[in-house]
Amino acid sequence: MNPLELLRGLATTLSMMFERPVTYQYPEIKRPVRERFKGRHELKRYDNGLEKCIGCSLCAAACPADAIFVESAENTDEERYSPGERYASTYEINMLRCIFCGYCEDACPTEAIVLEHNYELSFTNRRDAIYTRDMLLVPAPEHGRPTPMVTAPREFDRSIPEMADPQ
Repeated sequence: MNPLELLRGLATTLSMMFERPVTYQYPEIKRPVRERFKGRHELKRYDNGLEKCIGCSLCAAACPADAIFVESAENTDEERYSPGERYASTYEINMLRCIFCGYCEDACPTEAIVLEHNYELSFTNRRDAIYTRDMLLVPAPEHGRPTPMVTAPREFDRSIPEMADPQ
């Protein structure tokens, strides 16, 4: 073996010792993601605490991997979960089937399902990979119970006087 080659290899090793490491010390330091990254799903709420999901199942129809299951139920005046007539009583996403394409996000008319930036998804069995409605739903605001929404349309107020002609 040539001693010159040995010294060149040792110089390369020593020079790399003083460079910044390429790896992140996960989980202490989490790698930042790009703005367009599609990670774990979240079901959003309105500011008043009501769920945005109205149980229309358009996200399940748009999913090419058939990973979403939605079952809807009727809202009542005593128990109101969403502003519409229905809400998603069962909402499940099988994360083993999901390909994180974002079609569910695009298909949602109320922008209820959003693929956020969380990439920490690990499961120990198949049952843990099915995310339920409670796991996906963003917590309600702290300021109290959701306020009920007005479901009946308001009458148009015709009592506004007409403006006089400016002359």
